[in-house]
Amino acid sequence: MSKDTVSIHGIWASRWVFILAATGSAVGLGNIWKFPYMTGVYGGGAFVLVYLICICLIGLPVMLAETLLGRRGRQSPVNTLKTLARYSNASSAWSWAAVMGMTGALLILSFYSVVAGWALDYIVGMLRGEFAGINGDGAGQRFDSLVSDPVRLTVWHSLFMLLTGWVIARGVVAGLERTLRILMPMLFVLLVALLGYSLTTGHFMEGVHFLFEFDLAKVPDGILAAMGHAFFTLSVGVGSIMVFGAYMPRKASIGSTVLTVGLLDTIVALTAGMALFPVVFAAGLQPNEGPGLMFVTLPIAFGNIAGGNLFGVVFFVLVTVAAWSSAISMLEPAVAFWVERTGRSRVWITTVIALLCWVVGLGTVLSFNLLADARFFVSDADGWHLFRWTSEGGMTFFDSIDYLTSRIMLPLGGLLFVLFAGWVLDREVFRDELALKHRRLFPLIYSLLRYVAPTGILIILVTELTK
Repeated sequence: MSKDTVSIHGIWASRWVFILAATGSAVGLGNIWKFPYMTGVYGGGAFVLVYLICICLIGLPVMLAETLLGRRGRQSPVNTLKTLARYSNASSAWSWAAVMGMTGALLILSFYSVVAGWALDYIVGMLRGEFAGINGDGAGQRFDSLVSDPVRLTVWHSLFMLLTGWVIARGVVAGLERTLRILMPMLFVLLVALLGYSLTTGHFMEGVHFLFEFDLAKVPDGILAAMGHAFFTLSVGVGSIMVFGAYMPRKASIGSTVLTVGLLDTIVALTAGMALFPVVFAAGLQPNEGPGLMFVTLPIAFGNIAGGNLFGVVFFVLVTVAAWSSAISMLEPAVAFWVERTGRSRVWITTVIALLCWVVGLGTVLSFNLLADARFFVSDADGWHLFRWTSEGGMTFFDSIDYLTSRIMLPLGGLLFVLFAGWVLDREVFRDELALKHRRLFPLIYSLLRYVAPTGILIILVTELTK
């Protein structure tokens, strides 16, 4: 197929718009709390070094493969793989990898929207001064009161899905591009503002020490964690980067663009750590709460230090912006596919798919309250059960969807994408699309894609399945 094909959905105005879009897709809730926390737990600077190596060997090759396939195909991920498979004299069944990715993205969005709704609720709480002087018990009760209220959760979940659908319905240029041109600079400004505030807490160096102390003894325990996060943090494996690649200008360099996205994603994660941990230490708290860091520990910290209430608002706006930019990328692959398949308007398709996501998201809403005892995959004294009403064991609806997507569908999708790019796509098409200035780099990149990245993803997949 011709490399001069143009997507019917539109084209980004420049390579920097693609960088903003891909970075927005990659930067999400995990960057704000998970990566900084993992860095501190698994050896600080030593973990960062291992993580960067894993990014180069696993994460970036998958992102490069998705971007390259998307720009060559200029269609939704499903139709891109189908078209490129036929061009390479391979089975069009490869397109099912993109179907799985697209489905996984929608399932993730269904519960991601609910969690992002928590951040919206906390913005209002911070504005009302609800966290001023709050202690651990109070913060825990505040969070429990939120997740135990299905009506409140549904309202925030609905608002977030409306925001996401509104952007997608407006199209690639009027919706995605214009919104991302605002959201991503806003994210960086908010992050810098928080970093500036952390410098005034008197505990900035303590936070830096927690993040960057070079402790090699902790690295062995963190290698698999670094591999997994390097893969998941770039938002690969679901087709989001592939569909964004379909809108990428022809003259843009894929290699340098992908490297820039990886660098920005890492900078955001590290900056978040430097901005947040001094706040935690200033309040006399410990940054080892994992997921609880965002909705329990940090509200306590913001509520008990000078100026914390204002910057608590800034923080949860930052979280919402990061979640919104990621959510946009999850919805776009499915919308692009169904627009191509049906010829219906983007507004109509977006409305239907967003509504379906919203409905599935209600399962997550109810997992924390009315249906908390509805458990799947229960193993007890009576044997194994696919579903059972019980307060112990098994997985809630939310847990099940999270497990299915993050531990199976994402790594499997990423594995299939790199296998397709490295072993199915015609080698010369790959070389032509990559268009390296230094041609001697091609064998190295191609080997990473064919051998190193698939091996790393297989290790991640097996590890996740055996946890």
